[in-house]
Amino acid sequence: MSLRPTRSRFAAASAGALGLTLALTMTACGGGDSSDDAADVPEADCSQFEQFGDIKGKTVTIYTGIVTPEDTPHIDSYKPFEECTGATVKYEGDKAFETQVLVRAQAGNAPDLAIVPQPGLLKQLVATGKAKEAPTEVAANVDKFWGEDWKQYATVDGKFYGAPLGASIKSLVWYSPSEFEEKGYETPKTLDELKALSDKIASEGRKPWCVGVNSGEATGWPLTDWQEDFMLRLSGPETYDKWVNHEIPFNGPESTAALDAVGAYVKDPKYVNGGLGDVKSIATTTFQDAGLQILEGTCSLHRQASFYAANFPEGTKVAEDGDVFAFYLPGKTAEDKPLLGGGEFVVAFADRPEVKAFQTYLSTDYWANAKAKVSQGWVSANKGLKVENLSNPIDKLAAELLLDPKSVFRFDGSDQMPAAVGSNAIFKQYTSWITGQDTTTTVNNVEAAWPK
Repeated sequence: MSLRPTRSRFAAASAGALGLTLALTMTACGGGDSSDDAADVPEADCSQFEQFGDIKGKTVTIYTGIVTPEDTPHIDSYKPFEECTGATVKYEGDKAFETQVLVRAQAGNAPDLAIVPQPGLLKQLVATGKAKEAPTEVAANVDKFWGEDWKQYATVDGKFYGAPLGASIKSLVWYSPSEFEEKGYETPKTLDELKALSDKIASEGRKPWCVGVNSGEATGWPLTDWQEDFMLRLSGPETYDKWVNHEIPFNGPESTAALDAVGAYVKDPKYVNGGLGDVKSIATTTFQDAGLQILEGTCSLHRQASFYAANFPEGTKVAEDGDVFAFYLPGKTAEDKPLLGGGEFVVAFADRPEVKAFQTYLSTDYWANAKAKVSQGWVSANKGLKVENLSNPIDKLAAELLLDPKSVFRFDGSDQMPAAVGSNAIFKQYTSWITGQDTTTTVNNVEAAWPK
């Protein structure tokens, strides 16, 4: 189980959602709302819930690490289900979710449903013996709306446990559109072009990159994302999968090459750490603060996920023509589309009809579009999601990448590794690496920490 803050993976600032709740509810239940806000959300067929019987008056509990204010869009998106069925959804957000959900499952006090943010945690919950296989209706929706790769992340020993929910894209580089226009920079389409851009900025007397990895107990985690992105780009998704599952050693040539490729950026004093200090300052700079240097004009590039948009100050325009935006971290060629990210899965601990009905609702394209209508900083890999229902430019960029048929998505690697590695040794060793430890020692020490 990762110690990485849940907010750092998936959450972002939420929009005011209450104004759209009524429109969504009326559309879902035949109210015929014709407002522009609701027009692109398909009308829900309330009869789809009849197969679960009469569930009026029943209660479904859902437990998650998504807390105020990010919980509001989730709660609002449940209203159509409640109106259609007469059932009530009881939402419980808890910052200690990742620890407490295991405790509750093991104690026989699990919620009906949980929003689980990593495949590794999902496997731990299945190991308690309390998780339920997903209903056939959910499995059918996942087969229709997601790729096989997504389904596999929620499959344990051949049994499927939960549909994906939200997603985040990590393969992004933040930049200043006005700086690029002023300097005549082009967004790179290949890794070679990214390196050439970095060299050009450095040759003009500025530090192109700003990087920060400080994150409390999870200090070091942004470097795992860097390495995972380069593992995908240099060795391909099949080798990446073997590396994550320890079918090849962590200190093998592939992993070593990927970390060295990261070092060519983050350990080069000509490249970092714009506005913040030398290479070692990366370890003491929080990941939240690092990218803000783009607005200060002291660095030009910051590799961080789509959720990073929430870290910019209020009033910052995050758009292609705004104060700051992001471009896709390119592959080796312009045709390569490796995509690193994260996501959430809905896992059940009860199989009552009302639980199955709500779990099915959350796996539909209708719910994805309804959620998109009341959210900012949220996106899904559901193929039924209409990008135009997203109001936020960075969300639209993330959705376009997720839904691009050329994209090859892989889940965050450290979140799938055993806790002794993925949320302990790798963080500590990479922090030592950025402050001077050599690559060979670093990957050897992580390999040694892998459970025998």
